Amino acid sequence: MSYSLSRFQTLRRPTLEVKVGSVGVGGDNPLRVQSMTTSDTQDVAATVKQSVALAEVGCEIVRITAPNVQAARCLKEIRAGLNAAGFGHVPLVADIHFLPQAAMEAVEHVEKIRVNPGNYADKKKFAVREYTDADYERELQRLHDSFTPLVKRAKVLGRALRIGTNHGSLSDRIMNRYGDTPLGMVESALEFLRIGAAHGFDQMILSMKSSNPKVMIEAYRLLVDRMNREGMRYPLHLGVTEAGDGEDGRIKSAIGMGSLLVDGLGDTLRVSLTEDSVYEIPVARALADKAMSLWRTAPETMANDQFPMTNGAGKGSTIGHSSSVIGHFESAPDDSIDPFHFNKRETAKVALAADCVVGPGQPPQVIVRTASVAALAAAGAELASPRLKDTPAEGLLVAITSTTDLAALPAATAGLTNRFLVLELAPPLTPADLAPVLTAAKARIVILREFGPGDAAALTTWTTLVRSHDHVLALGASAEAITQLAPTLRTLGDAGLIVTLSSAVSDLRPVASGFHPVGRYRSLVEALKQAGSRAPLWIRNTADVALKPDPSFLSRLLEASILSGSLLCDGVGDLVSVETEPDPTRATKLTYNLLQGAGARISKTEFVACPSCGRTLFDLQTTTQRIREKTGHLKGVKLAIMGCIVNGPGEMADADFGYVGGAPGKINLYVGKNCVQYNLPQSEADERLIALIREHGKWVDPDPATAP
Repeated sequence: MSYSLSRFQTLRRPTLEVKVGSVGVGGDNPLRVQSMTTSDTQDVAATVKQSVALAEVGCEIVRITAPNVQAARCLKEIRAGLNAAGFGHVPLVADIHFLPQAAMEAVEHVEKIRVNPGNYADKKKFAVREYTDADYERELQRLHDSFTPLVKRAKVLGRALRIGTNHGSLSDRIMNRYGDTPLGMVESALEFLRIGAAHGFDQMILSMKSSNPKVMIEAYRLLVDRMNREGMRYPLHLGVTEAGDGEDGRIKSAIGMGSLLVDGLGDTLRVSLTEDSVYEIPVARALADKAMSLWRTAPETMANDQFPMTNGAGKGSTIGHSSSVIGHFESAPDDSIDPFHFNKRETAKVALAADCVVGPGQPPQVIVRTASVAALAAAGAELASPRLKDTPAEGLLVAITSTTDLAALPAATAGLTNRFLVLELAPPLTPADLAPVLTAAKARIVILREFGPGDAAALTTWTTLVRSHDHVLALGASAEAITQLAPTLRTLGDAGLIVTLSSAVSDLRPVASGFHPVGRYRSLVEALKQAGSRAPLWIRNTADVALKPDPSFLSRLLEASILSGSLLCDGVGDLVSVETEPDPTRATKLTYNLLQGAGARISKTEFVACPSCGRTLFDLQTTTQRIREKTGHLKGVKLAIMGCIVNGPGEMADADFGYVGGAPGKINLYVGKNCVQYNLPQSEADERLIALIREHGKWVDPDPATAP
């Protein structure tokens, strides 16, 4: 692939090393974890205290907003205070928007400056204007003149710069030429990179942040592709901006960043949660550790051939390349997925229940594992609760280990006619054992059985049996098995067939050889394509007990999000199960939250909420929780809760309604990208927001039966 050394194994993208103070980013360095203070920067004592608290929990780089020159001057005292507290080794980053003057002050005091190319020298007023080529060149010269002083000063002082593009704050100039697209994000950053390179400055890091993981993933991939074409190897800072809070914020972050990390992209990261900043660090650390456990090094010749470096990265740059090669490099299969544009994989239609179909135009269906045949009835009753009506588990999965389990099925499934039942068969069970169950079943049965490369005859036998009773076969197989079984699959066709990975696991572990879990599914997709099969694909998140998986809920959440989210954002996946959660209700909720985070199936209100920082004009945490309690039942409505104006209007363009800090104690309300009510007292803003939702026909009263 043009953006990755491999989409099947995690081969780290080679980059030059950028020094942020004493902390190296990229090259041979580990993934660096960072966060941001939330205090008023001019409150020096509070900002030092927060910086120390972040450093104490493992934050390696601390970012501080500098919204004006006065705040930028305070960075000198903050740097001194952090040094005095014994954390002089922790570099500080000044976050700059709108004011080059603030950047020029901040660069004197801290180790890195982050600028937003959408508003550093440009404006965003959603103005529509056609630019001639001559007009555009004049604008680029204006950018050059505005950014050059900072580049030159950073070069003299040995500072680093981050070119931090945000999807929500692309300039009008970029929007008018490229639209609200990943390409626009990339072009916005490349303009600034080229200015730096023109001055022989290479200490630059790039980010492409969005609250939409699909947009974010595509933008980073496209950025690397474009940098490769220009011989640039700058490191990447990863982040999903405005990810929100709680489980949703962690899932979105894991989907966006995890998808890139497994492809070998990323050198430093921040998890942006609408929570106290110290809570971001354990999530970021867990993500980084999981990614680094997968890192493998490609042969040097391969890296140099695919990622050639020219002076676009700066003369004299050092490219880190680990000398250790873990295991061996496996040759990759073809990969027909377009990584730069979302397209859902075309699949055949398969009916799983009276009102449950997978295939064209259908969202992914949810399967939940139950502990045993005896637990089926209780699980079915719990999952039929009215409070779960918007998040049903369409299928129940149960292991069938013996004929005793088969004999108990009729009584255990008497009340489950509104769901399909997945029977995971132990190898000794035969078609003769299953025939009576298939004949008597009131609900649709999906037989899950694994098939190896030499099981063509068995596949024909099982498919014939299942189809004769109008049920479904779930074929568990590796890509290699599918390749060997291809002639049989072509003969049988796709009717009543779904496919999943043999011995599926979501554990992200170092391996001596072979593909990571995402890569194994990608190779399975390619094998199905080569076999001419359009059978729907079931993404299973399971754990290999022999590997003693991390028992923490965070670890399981991250791994399920990385595996399923990566595939769903590439358009792959028609059924999803999170089998690492023993409680069926909990597993159902997690699966739906994962689907929502990937934009694959919407089951509740979508919240875009920024993390707090020194620019925030109200308490984001309590405000977000309060609005969620009042509006969280509005299925399919997208609400943005933004602390200030920096990214607010841009993110409003992707939301139905916006709640944005306009001034201290004052709220602006948006419909899409348009501000419709200014400077409302915050005490009135919640009810005015609800009234606005009503006016636009998107309000429904909450159903008491669905209350927790």
